[in-house]
Amino acid sequence: MVNSTIILYGLFAGLVAILVTVAIEKFGGLIGGVLGTIPSTIIPAAAGVYAIDGEETLVASMSVVPLGMLINGMFLGVWIILPKYINNDSYKLPLTTVISLCIWSVLALISLMVARRVTDGLVSEFILGFAGLIALAALAILFNLKGASAPKGVNKVPLFVLSVRGIAAGLAIAACLILAEIGLPFVAGLASAFPAIFLTSMVALWISQGPQVPQGAAAPMMLGGASVSVYALLAMWSLPSLGVIFGSIVAWFGAVGLWTIPAFLLLRKYRLTID
Repeated sequence: MVNSTIILYGLFAGLVAILVTVAIEKFGGLIGGVLGTIPSTIIPAAAGVYAIDGEETLVASMSVVPLGMLINGMFLGVWIILPKYINNDSYKLPLTTVISLCIWSVLALISLMVARRVTDGLVSEFILGFAGLIALAALAILFNLKGASAPKGVNKVPLFVLSVRGIAAGLAIAACLILAEIGLPFVAGLASAFPAIFLTSMVALWISQGPQVPQGAAAPMMLGGASVSVYALLAMWSLPSLGVIFGSIVAWFGAVGLWTIPAFLLLRKYRLTID
């Protein structure tokens, strides 16, 4: 039962990861970046954690997701800033990839230690998650105020790259469920927020379109990705109260309605005023 759940949710996550890359390629960084980062792989992650280990593990793992998304925002910030300081074009992609992952790993370790200490009788899991959401929103607004160009792609992302992207995302969610199953909910929450979609989007689009497309999509993705944090906070209540199916639906529509749509409309309006 557990193994089939992990496999099913992992496959679903991989499929969604592929669709997000196609969305950015087709609609450009602004539309694809915000709308392509609506809650997706977090849906099977949250549902799987709850199905495997119940409400307590769900709440603990979802509380750290906003911190993970905040780290992902910093991860995307590296892709916006770092390439400007690398003179050799052939080194830009590999160096940016390695350094961004190293920064993510260090920050993830720090946030894991903070989450364990803060929730140890000091504040509730919800407060921890809400604080992460506010910090991510501030970071995303800061980067989007710069108004970088977010063009559409002109070349198709190779099927092989899309396949690798889907596999990476699926493995990340499968790892999240395994960690939840063995009693590591905070680590599971961070695993569910591992930037598999962001990383593979950046690499796949850079290879097929050049650096301008992924760099233009990074800031909108940062802003849109905050909807994952909103989903995680809502899922703490909706899944135990309404069950996996209806709870996931309520959390998804809540995240899209409360964050994704307003963020997209405001960002589009702001971009039109500076063009």
